[in-house]
Amino acid sequence: MKTIRVGGKRIGPDEPVFVIAEAGANHNRSLATARQLINVAAAAGADAVKFQTYSAETMYSRYAPEIGYIQRGRLARKGESVRDLIRRIELPRLWQRRLADHCRKLKIIFLSTPFDVEAVDELDAIGASAFKIASFEINHLPLIERAAATGKPLLLSTGMADLGDIETALAAAARRGNRQAALFHCAVGYPPRPRDVNLRAMETLRLAFDLPVGFSDHTLGLAVPAAAVALGARMIEKHFTLSRGMKGPDHPFALEPAELAAMVRAIRETEQALGSPVKRRAAAEEELYRKARRGLVAARAIRRGERIARSDLEVKRPGYGISPVDVERVIGRRAARDLRADEILTWRMLD
Repeated sequence: MKTIRVGGKRIGPDEPVFVIAEAGANHNRSLATARQLINVAAAAGADAVKFQTYSAETMYSRYAPEIGYIQRGRLARKGESVRDLIRRIELPRLWQRRLADHCRKLKIIFLSTPFDVEAVDELDAIGASAFKIASFEINHLPLIERAAATGKPLLLSTGMADLGDIETALAAAARRGNRQAALFHCAVGYPPRPRDVNLRAMETLRLAFDLPVGFSDHTLGLAVPAAAVALGARMIEKHFTLSRGMKGPDHPFALEPAELAAMVRAIRETEQALGSPVKRRAAAEEELYRKARRGLVAARAIRRGERIARSDLEVKRPGYGISPVDVERVIGRRAARDLRADEILTWRMLD
């Protein structure tokens, strides 16, 4: 599997999981809120915080139909079209440099997902270290080519895509000489049901493209990201908010600050728990290995020179004497000294 580098951090095999805290549109067009989201992501231990750079004018036709989850969740205002909603929540582009500077002060990587080619140029100009391509944009080849032309890594979400879509997108990047890519498996839904997540598809992506693979998560709760890490995800992306009670389309399925910190801890603990394929005794097990496993003890007082019979032996804890697996080697031996009843037997006590 290849390895890429984003903002000085490596993403690939044997590297720590790269955690992206997805702020998305949860700034609610408040610069103070956007900065607070960065503070929360940094305090939670995320590697990067990501916003989204889009424009209603370049994203949706004025004739675009309404979107079900927005209508069902009453996430748009009464009479508001999806185009109007996007216009209301789009990130003011003049903020981007200020947000990137704030990230640098807090030593967290600034990212933003571009949804038009102008956004690519703007983000490149302020030093964005990679370009996240949203699942919805996987067939937006002009966008992918423009991002690839910067020479910076592409983090490509693959929700709704088949292998052919992914191959076409990667080929578009390769035409611009850029093969630095990583893939996010993604279940598009806000939120998706657990049965729709299909985490095992990550392994298919890894085998098919030999690239780092992660999971872009919109589920509720913390279980699915940890499970994704256990199945080999090298990146995790998750929406977060200051409060799910805030108004806006992305707040209801986002993590609150304490939950974001808990997710990062769960990811790091999962990484540690995975360990290696080698089955061995851990250093933490040494005391109980000696004291709580079984060993042979004298069932009665045995005088020096007596031959030991099976009835003279019992199996008890601790286990730092002769192992019970060697009982046949003990039977018939003579006591090298007087043995007390219940004494733990060692080879030095036998002739």
